[in-house]
This record gives sequence, structure tokens and C-alpha cells, in this order.
Amino acid sequence: MKKLVAFFFQGLLYMAPIGITVFILYKAFFLVDDIFKPVLFKIFGFHIPGAGFIILFILITLLGYFGQTFIAKPIKIIINHFLDRAPLVKAFYTSVKDFLSAFVGKDKKFNQPVLVKVNLISDLEKIGFVTRENLSDLGVEGKKVAVYFPHSYNFSGELFIVPADQVKRIDGAPADVMKFVVSGGVVSFKNSE
Repeated sequence: MKKLVAFFFQGLLYMAPIGITVFILYKAFFLVDDIFKPVLFKIFGFHIPGAGFIILFILITLLGYFGQTFIAKPIKIIINHFLDRAPLVKAFYTSVKDFLSAFVGKDKKFNQPVLVKVNLISDLEKIGFVTRENLSDLGVEGKKVAVYFPHSYNFSGELFIVPADQVKRIDGAPADVMKFVVSGGVVSFKNSE
């Protein structure tokens, strides 16, 4: 029973950030649509399908711009002050933030898709992404790299430290390779050639 409860909470941790984001976007869409629908009707004399979505996209983009330029520092200070007082929340928040910024942030980490030999006898290979090439700060000796292996049909994965000579670069767009892995190989991707 303890394992079942532990798995439930683990699943909740994986699902919560995505579910909360989708819920907020869903509510925000209808709020924006309800506010602007009468205004746009008065201006144009008819309803514009998808206007709420376009306005929400513009508002979120503006929020991102202002957040990065004018608002970010004071809010970061307040958030960090709060997080310093709540270590469990801080661990969850920073993990989700770092994981998301690895995909869409300035320092995209999943930009080197690779094939890694995980079994030399059977030539078994796994698709992953090199996240770090210098591991000296971890005390790892020899030529090894950090490779992240995403799980199929899930938003989780594993990090392995592997010999660099067992890593072969994949000639493809990182986003396409990630879709290929997460879909369990159902979605195909094109080589960059």
C-alpha cells in the first residue's frame, strides 16, 4: 500500500505543473474572450473566431517581454525570499523551472541528440541528449559525458554518465528527435542532410 501511495504522489508531481498550466491557460482564454468579445463586436460589427486565442497569445508574449525586462528582478527577489523559507517548494519549483528552461529557455540543454551504445554485446542503442561534456566538477575521470534519456509517453527521464566513445551524434533537429523518443518512435523525424 505504501508503494501505491508513493507512486500516486510521484505521478502527481509529474502531472501537476502541466495540469496547472493547462488549467490556467484554459481559464485565461475564456476570461480574455469574454472581456474582448463585446469590444471587438462593437468595433467590427461581427464576432471574430479565435480572437480570444490571438489576444491571449499577445498578452502572454507581452508578459514574457515585460517580465524579462522590467518586472523580473523584483519578482525574482520576492520568489527567492519565499523559496528560501520553504525548501520543499524550492526543490520542486527549481526542478520544474530548470527542466522547462532546458527546452525553451536561452540556454537550451537538449540540443545535441545522440545514440548511445548501452550494451556492447548486442549493439543495443538508446536515443538521448548530451547535457554536459565537462564533468570534472563531479570528480568523473576520463572522457565521459552526461546524457539525458527521456522516457516514451512520459515527461520524465534518466541521466547517465557514459564514455564519450560510445556516443554518436544524430543528424536531426533536437525537437524532432525529442518528439520521436517521447512518442515511443511513432513520430518520425528528418535528418538535417
